[in-house]
Amino acid sequence: MPNELLLILTLLLTFSAVLVFYKLFGKTGLHVWTAIATITANIEVLILVEAFGMEQTLGNVLFASNFLVTDILSELHGKEDANKAVNIGIAASIAFIFLSQSWFLYTPAANDWASESIYAIFSNTPRLMLASLLVYAICQKFDVWAYHKWWAFTQKKFGDKERFLWLRNNGSTLVSQLLNTVLYTFGAFLGTYELETLLSICISSYLIFIVTSLADTPFVYLAKKMN
Repeated sequence: MPNELLLILTLLLTFSAVLVFYKLFGKTGLHVWTAIATITANIEVLILVEAFGMEQTLGNVLFASNFLVTDILSELHGKEDANKAVNIGIAASIAFIFLSQSWFLYTPAANDWASESIYAIFSNTPRLMLASLLVYAICQKFDVWAYHKWWAFTQKKFGDKERFLWLRNNGSTLVSQLLNTVLYTFGAFLGTYELETLLSICISSYLIFIVTSLADTPFVYLAKKMN
């Protein structure tokens, strides 16, 4: 199956999964999803693929799903619950860093077959996770702040609290994703890839984030109807 089709299917399935978690478990499900997506995305981001004529890391869709989560929580449950999701993501990242690195303190048995492969993957985890932790905290907190700023602006301007959901959703997420793309790409991969590759990753990642930001708007509306 082509990478392009896989990415589209991944986007639809991932955003749909967010709604399933919300339907089954309410806002607790969204908090749980945040922890799952944060940890999984930081593993998945190690994979570099080519799709739509661009080099890009995987993990972009999962990272984007966390912005969907905070937007749903901001819209339906308030700023405090949205920030709680961000804090859960930060705590999950810190816990995973310590847990994954503790594995390397053990001496593998003679018949062990997994340690070498696991080390190859997770030896890069501290840098990636630390970069992700800082960028995640900055960008997600900014996203929640910007969402409510846009909301206050449109409510004051037009006197209607319910209208312009699409504007506060995209207005906050598009700027947050730009910050996320630049800060994470250079924080995580500077020195690992050439500058040309880094810029290519930035451009491709942000183009994907533009698509995911626009694509998540219908899911916010669906979540509102489900509430």
